[in-house]
Amino acid sequence: MTAIFVTGTGTDVGKTFVSAALIRHWRAAGHAVAAFKPVVSGFAAAATSDPGVLAAALGRPGADVEAISPWRFAAPLSPDLAAAREGRRLDFDAIVAFSRQGATGAGRVLIEGVGGVMVPLDERHTVLDWMSALRLPLLLVTGSYLGTISHTLTALRVLAQRNLEIAAIAVSESVTPGAPLDETVATIARFADAIEVVGVPRLSSDAHNHPAVARIAALTEG
Repeated sequence: MTAIFVTGTGTDVGKTFVSAALIRHWRAAGHAVAAFKPVVSGFAAAATSDPGVLAAALGRPGADVEAISPWRFAAPLSPDLAAAREGRRLDFDAIVAFSRQGATGAGRVLIEGVGGVMVPLDERHTVLDWMSALRLPLLLVTGSYLGTISHTLTALRVLAQRNLEIAAIAVSESVTPGAPLDETVATIARFADAIEVVGVPRLSSDAHNHPAVARIAALTEG
């Protein structure tokens, strides 16, 4: 069993895109794969949601998203605020327990976080606390937009303070203009303390066949 936690430097940086590509890559290699995004905000139509994208990558389009994302909220806000809009609150201990149970599956297991590393889950806990409780190797996903270098290096510093293992950094090419992807990768790599940084260009549905995805898969397999 190989389990990883996919986190990001912020929202909409490509976590689900990279996660889905990894899932398809592993499945094409013949591995059993399980994937979870326990908490999701901005949830609307199931098929086009993040859990819907993960379900499709798992070869189960239209699957019950409850099994992938038990905590779903409609408002596109941080989970604590999105839950409050619905008169609810997140149970941090339940999220950790669900994630630990999922991580015990056979084959490859991917757990995708929500937003960035410091996104609040409730009054006291953030995604950082969630990752610290699980102690799984991390795949840090960031973009190539203007400002991403500072965001990425800040995230690395925060993760290092908790002694969390970062298996790799994936720079998912952003639509928003910034420095060229290769220059962004090279700059982040200079400050990444020997953590390998892999650039992932904007790709179509066959992204799992790209060498960058294969490299990320190799780095996260221990």
